[in-house]
Amino acid sequence: MSDSTHKKQLLKHLKGSEAFRPLENFVDEIPFAKLGERPYNLPYSFYELFYHVVFAQKDILEYTISENYKASKWPDHYWPEQEAPQTENDWNNLKEEYFEDRKKLENFILEPENELNATVENSDNHNLLREILLIIEHTAYHTGQMIIILRLLGLYKK
Repeated sequence: MSDSTHKKQLLKHLKGSEAFRPLENFVDEIPFAKLGERPYNLPYSFYELFYHVVFAQKDILEYTISENYKASKWPDHYWPEQEAPQTENDWNNLKEEYFEDRKKLENFILEPENELNATVENSDNHNLLREILLIIEHTAYHTGQMIIILRLLGLYKK
């Protein structure tokens, strides 16, 4: 299989249509007023999980492509300080940020000069394939948690 074929398959997984439900298919199913609820004593809300996914994707993207990458402090920077966004505008901006960054990553992956086995900008050990898989696995893991929250809140639609 060619690198191009592998890249196209990875993009399908990145978008979530292969093994987990794509975020764009359910992220708008939760009303703004419910974003900060932590049902059944879960240690996180839907908003907190989504924020974490957005932040981690951005961090990995920057690690992969940015010449000016600075590592964020774990876990402090990777989780929001609040259980819910302050405003609906903040929530909408967070969703836009996620999809814009994913599109940047998709475009980067598809550029022919970016080989899957080449090391990324900020590492001598990690390659592009590793970083893509890390985003896919991380997003899939937390997508399942977000769907559980939707179910617990009685909001999940297939």
